[in-house]
Amino acid sequence: MAQGGLQVLGLGLALAGWGALVVATVLPQWQTSSFAGDSIITAVATYQGLWMACASQSTGQLQCKTFDSLLALPGYMQATRALMVLSGVLGLLALGLAVAGMKCTRCGDDDPRRKAGTAAAGGGLFLLSGLLGLVACSWYGHRIVTNFYDPTVPVNSKYEFGTAIFVGWAGAALALLGGAMLACSCPRGRGKGPAYPRGKAPGPQPPSTREYV
Repeated sequence: MAQGGLQVLGLGLALAGWGALVVATVLPQWQTSSFAGDSIITAVATYQGLWMACASQSTGQLQCKTFDSLLALPGYMQATRALMVLSGVLGLLALGLAVAGMKCTRCGDDDPRRKAGTAAAGGGLFLLSGLLGLVACSWYGHRIVTNFYDPTVPVNSKYEFGTAIFVGWAGAALALLGGAMLACSCPRGRGKGPAYPRGKAPGPQPPSTREYV
């Protein structure tokens, strides 16, 4: 029961983390315009994500434009795109393996040890998915911090952390935690027991006290 509960909890956390990573990938608020200058009131706030850039006006109108050319994007943005997409694909594969290997499902092999190994393999893929998402969000965040403190960058071109990058960090943490729980659910190998029942030793039996003529 303890192993099954650990698998269910790990799958729930990993699934929530994978969903958060997918949501972070499609959100446009990876970086938002910074108001670090002298002007406090502005009529337009800009957002930029992995796939589009948006501008929000004070009237509530939001206009977005997708990036037309992939090659025209900076290298760090292309790498972040690739890492987040790969993280989502690995999470989907991990979900299939984890569900097939859980004790409460009837998918796959009926051998409980093999099913536990399948669930542990899914946990390993969740770990890799969370790690890729963590690297992508941290790399993107590092670029935001570097540009923010760069004196050569104009004030109106500085950005701060957006909502999507925090969602990505949270999703990566949940995927890592859930994947670790699933990976730990694999039972360890046990030594082979005695070949004979306890109390009965192999070998010739002692002669009987009664002799028959």
